[in-house]
Amino acid sequence: QIQLVESGGGSVQAGGSLRLSCEAHGYSYNRPCMGWFRQAPGKEREGVAAIDSNGITSYAQSVKGRFTISRDSPENTLVLQMNSLKPEDTATYFCVGPPVFGGGCTQDSEFNTWGQGTQVTVSS
Repeated sequence: QIQLVESGGGSVQAGGSLRLSCEAHGYSYNRPCMGWFRQAPGKEREGVAAIDSNGITSYAQSVKGRFTISRDSPENTLVLQMNSLKPEDTATYFCVGPPVFGGGCTQDSEFNTWGQGTQVTVSS
């Protein structure tokens, strides 16, 4: 059974940076498709970024140029580097994977497993 454990959330002022990490356990292969979603109070969940087995990344338009998704060592550790943070980035961030079979690997894909979430708060 796959388990995803996020860390690295916190509070920061607008313009600051945060780095989120996700440790994935239970995968039988390396470099799986994984991603990040977020949910703000009163809003729907939003796909933020995803990375596929070849390292190809995709991002929501709202975070392009500011957020970077990558893998760390070991290769099933997922990272989201968030720069130039804005108050509207405030949300609970969830690590996700693997995607529903046949659904591709983008930030708009549906994913089977979710982490417990980590809170990111950006103040103005």
